[in-house]
Amino acid sequence: MRTNVLMVIGAVCISALAACEESGGSVDASAPTVGSSSDLSPFEGARAGQAEMGIQSLGFELIRSEGLTSYWFNKDTGACAQITTSEGRYSDVAMLPSGDC
Repeated sequence: MRTNVLMVIGAVCISALAACEESGGSVDASAPTVGSSSDLSPFEGARAGQAEMGIQSLGFELIRSEGLTSYWFNKDTGACAQITTSEGRYSDVAMLPSGDC
């Protein structure tokens, strides 16, 4: 009886995994859980040193810095972000028109 239950559970798990693969439901483990390739505003309040890799993995590159303010641009989406750092955290994240980068 116990073996039958384990076989049924195993079959259900395999079916669920197969459904994810078919529907493209896989998750990229390297992508951050916040923000997107067109919006970095969820990074507000994040620790600057830790969040920088996440921003880069979303396709953004640092364009320039002016004091504690940096400008990030994503060539693929045309998104531009102005990020101000205070006390080691992103204190303000504003999405700007692409021309501002």
